[in-house]
Amino acid sequence: MLWLLPGITSLALFGWLLAQVEAGFAGRAFAAYGGVYIAASLLWMWGAEGQRPDFWDFFGAALCLIGASLILVAPRAG
Repeated sequence: MLWLLPGITSLALFGWLLAQVEAGFAGRAFAAYGGVYIAASLLWMWGAEGQRPDFWDFFGAALCLIGASLILVAPRAG
């Protein structure tokens, strides 16, 4: 039950921050959030459930974060 308030607060903060992004960029910001969500899920698994991620978990999360970074910062035409 103690996780409920931080969870609701995090979701509300995410929704508010996403609403602050220009409409043309919001889709990319939301897509990049997926990579962050995956990494945060592994940290939750480790911290809250006591299961340490293995090499492939870390490797997969790193790939997702790299992909999220590319979505956000890659040069675009126009």
